[in-house]
Order: sequence, then structure tokens, then C-alpha cells
Amino acid sequence: MRPLTTWFRSHPFAADGLLAAALFALELTGLAGVGEPVVTVALALALATALAWRRRAPLVSAWAIYALLVLGIVADRIVRFSDAPPPGQLFAVVMLYTLVLYRDRRLAALYAAALLVAELASRLVLGTDFVFTAFFLLLYLLAWITAAYLGARRAYITEVSARLAVAEADRDRRAVDAVSAERTRIARELHDVVAHAVSVMIVQADGAGYALRADPDRAEAALRNISATGRSALAELRRTVALLRTDDAGTAHPEYGTAALARVVEMMRAAGLTVSMEMTGDLDAVPPSIALGVHRVVQESLTNALRHGGDRPRAAVVVTRADDAVTVSVTNTPRRPGATPPPDTAVPGVELAGSGSGFGVIGMRERVAVLGGDLQAGSLPAGGWRVRAVLPLDPADTPAQEGLRA
Repeated sequence: MRPLTTWFRSHPFAADGLLAAALFALELTGLAGVGEPVVTVALALALATALAWRRRAPLVSAWAIYALLVLGIVADRIVRFSDAPPPGQLFAVVMLYTLVLYRDRRLAALYAAALLVAELASRLVLGTDFVFTAFFLLLYLLAWITAAYLGARRAYITEVSARLAVAEADRDRRAVDAVSAERTRIARELHDVVAHAVSVMIVQADGAGYALRADPDRAEAALRNISATGRSALAELRRTVALLRTDDAGTAHPEYGTAALARVVEMMRAAGLTVSMEMTGDLDAVPPSIALGVHRVVQESLTNALRHGGDRPRAAVVVTRADDAVTVSVTNTPRRPGATPPPDTAVPGVELAGSGSGFGVIGMRERVAVLGGDLQAGSLPAGGWRVRAVLPLDPADTPAQEGLRA
């Protein structure tokens, strides 16, 4: 039955035509006792034609059937057809059902009142048997109840379908947002690893080129630093990719902490940057995500200091752990004339200065924002550059973290 039902739903006019033909055939079954069969057939044919348009033009069809019903009562009053009720009442039942289901119920109530008047007129004028009158009144009531129930069920199904569509669209949007957030996280991690190492290697290669003839020992030391930096970057890149491929990549970073900060400082010193390091508090006991954030801020800031700090760059790193937050401050000497400052992006809530086209400060800002912290980066009044980040130790309830979990 399912294919047949589906076909009827996709071809409503054909289905209404078949219903009209069935009611027409039902009207013809009583022709044996009818005094004027031609009039009965003509009325039944007109009623069937009007019923076939019940869903395309329900109001026109309904009142056409009502007019034919009244015409049948008048004709039966003039020329007595038979003892049966005049034709058209079954058609009227179907039209009442149609109006309740597909049109406004106020119009259906008006139509029901008109049908009640017609039934009373048939009872009073033609003396129709009370059993017939009660039977059709019951059919009208059942048609109204059935149509009201089906209408409510259709409305419920429509609402549920709409909610499911909205939920599916929201699920797809969340999936896209999650993929975008993951792509951004991977890009940020790879940028922090690769950009730092490549910047150090470029500075060392330039120094080796200048000192190749004048100071071969210094050039050789620079080349060793390039090799060591490349190997360290490759190892860290492998660890980062391995962590990004696991489910607990955001909670397991055993290589970050005070020892890792010390290694970064030693690497930058070997590259020619004079760095002073001051660490206060138990930094090894902070959450891994905060430790990673501190590591990346120091790493990126020292890389910028090496690139833009002049011939003898110097930087001071201060990392302090308080009860509720970790504060990172990296200050470097004024950059050499004509050097490009660290990249800057105008972002609400982040104070930046300078200009550029890279993503170093942008990456730090994104990482600090994800951890629920605050980042300030800009020039100092006396010259130089300072990056200061405050990372709360309990960022679980920050809006940024809530958005990531959603």
C-alpha cells in the first residue's frame, strides 16, 4: 500500500478524481427506485465534477456542492425522486472534511451551519426520515473531528520536521566550527615551531656568511647552531604533530615547563641574543595548557627580539606565578633603524603597536585568548618593545573556553 499511498499524495488531483468517481458510482446504485433517473444522474455528475476540484479550489467546490444539494432538495420537492434523501449529502461530508483540514475553520463552521440548515429544510420540507437526518449529522460531526485530528497531526509533524532541520543545520555548523578551530590550532602550533626555528637559523646563517672569512671559528659555531636548531625544531615538530593526532593533545605537553623555557633561552643565547631570565613561583605545577602558552609567548617574543633588536640584541624575560595567574613579560632593546617591528593586528581588547605582515603577535593573541588571558604588546616610551601576557590558572569558566567546548 505504501507505493499507492505515495502516488496518491504526489498526484492529489487524480486521487480526488477517483474519490469523485467512487461517490458518483455510489449515487447511481439507488437509481432503481428513482422516479426521474436522468435528473439524478445529472446532479450526481455535477456533484462529482465539483468534488474533483476540492483541493485546487476548495471554496468554489464546497459552495458548488452546497448549491447542487439545495437544488436537489428543491427538485425533490417538485418531482419526488424516491423515499431516499436527495443526492449530494455524501459529497457535502467530504467537502466539510476538506475545509476543516485545508482551509480556515471559521469558513468550515459557516459551511457546517449551512449544511445544518439544509438538513433541517430536507427534514421539514421533504419529510425525510429522522434516521437519515441523524445519520448525516453524525457523519458531519465525524468528518469535522477526523479533519481536526489530522490537521493537528500534520502541524505537529511539520513543526518536528522544522526543528529537526534546524538541529541538523546547527549540528553541521558546529562541525564546521570545530574543524575550523582545529585547523587554526594546528596552524598556530606549526607556526610557533617552524617560524621560531627558521628565524634563528636565518640569523645564524647571515652571521656565518659575514664571519666566514674574517672569523672562521665564529662562522663554524654559527653553523653548528644552525644544525642544532634544525634538529631541535624537527624533533619538536614531530612531537607537536604526534600530540595533535591524539585526543588529549590539549592536556598532555610534558616537554613544556621551566626546563623547556631554559632550553629556549639557551638556544637564543647561542644565536646571539643576550637574555636574562627570571622565574618566580612553582611554574612546573601549572596546567599543561598554561605551560604551553607561557612557552610559546616566550619563544615568539625572543624570536622577534632576535630579528628586530639590532646588532647586539638584548631581552629580559620575567615569568611570575601568583595564586590565580601566571604573568609573562618579555622586554627587548630598541630595534635597529629601519628594522621591521613585530606584526600587529587591531583587535579589541589587545593593545598593539607597529606594523607588519606576519602572524607572530596574532598567534600569541589567539593562544592567550583561548586560555582566557590578556595580551599587551607595544613600544615602550624609552624605546624597545614589550610583550606582557597574563594567563589565569583556572580558565575553565572563561567565555573562550566555553566556546571551544561548545
